[in-house]
Amino acid sequence: MSPLLGHWSSTGISRRTSVGAMKAMFVHAHYDDYEFTAAGTFELWRRGGDDFRGRVVVCTDGRAGHHFRTREETGRIRLAEQEESARLGGYEFQPLRLRDGEMPREACLQATVEFRAALWKAIRDFEPDYLFCPPLAADPLTGIHNDHQTVAEAIRQLAYMINVPHAFTPEYPADETSSAPCKVPVILNVHDWYMSGANACDLAVDVEDAFDVIARLSWCHQSQVREWLPWVGRHDLAAPESLDEWSAALRERFDRKNRELELPTARATEAFRITAWGAVPTLDELLKDFPPLIKDGARLERLAERLSRWRGE
Repeated sequence: MSPLLGHWSSTGISRRTSVGAMKAMFVHAHYDDYEFTAAGTFELWRRGGDDFRGRVVVCTDGRAGHHFRTREETGRIRLAEQEESARLGGYEFQPLRLRDGEMPREACLQATVEFRAALWKAIRDFEPDYLFCPPLAADPLTGIHNDHQTVAEAIRQLAYMINVPHAFTPEYPADETSSAPCKVPVILNVHDWYMSGANACDLAVDVEDAFDVIARLSWCHQSQVREWLPWVGRHDLAAPESLDEWSAALRERFDRKNRELELPTARATEAFRITAWGAVPTLDELLKDFPPLIKDGARLERLAERLSRWRGE
């Protein structure tokens, strides 16, 4: 019996009802967060045809994550690494900039009005069908990364404001007498390694066929996977000397995630939770739009019940 469920079925209903490309936006704190949580799903969408646009938005300047390079050098290298990943991965990359042109500072990100305004504008400019972001930790005993939590909290706070055209016009002036509706996306949480043991999963996408791409894109971040992550000691990672060594370490990370989430597979997966922060989809819409899912009827039944309750059905 196949472990997969759904594969862009010709039947069913898609959330994308307008003519044009399906669009997905990934918003996270750091250079490399995308590759570790959603790159496989975006790659499978990209392979599905020309009618897909993926955009990755990074919300901090990347200057804090190193131990022997200067802040300026670290920020410059990490930006170049993400640009190379975007070139290889065929996705759009956007460093988030505040209205003064600066990127927010890594390691001490806060959900200020200026930060929320910049996110609001980035989302409204792209109008994604699906928006991926980090989760919020519900348990105060759960380990977190401050920047991850700030991005999650900021998106939760501004989600309703996506279709409120005057919400941040003091920061981004516009004609307040003439407004057009803005699509509100379905907002999903990605898996967060800093919350290990406290993650949950609604949709587990089988990304085994994209594993080699995930490995190559994450290998672009040499300053992280070969230098910073082994040194900081939090990630139980020895410095890999080659792409093959890195692929083996990456495989172990996928295996640990599957065990944490009790996913019945040895294949590479990416795990997501559906929120009610933005638009609330139906299960049929998700099954129509998403790449193959790991088969788990009970999990999907629980999700369907929750979505129906959120929709007032």
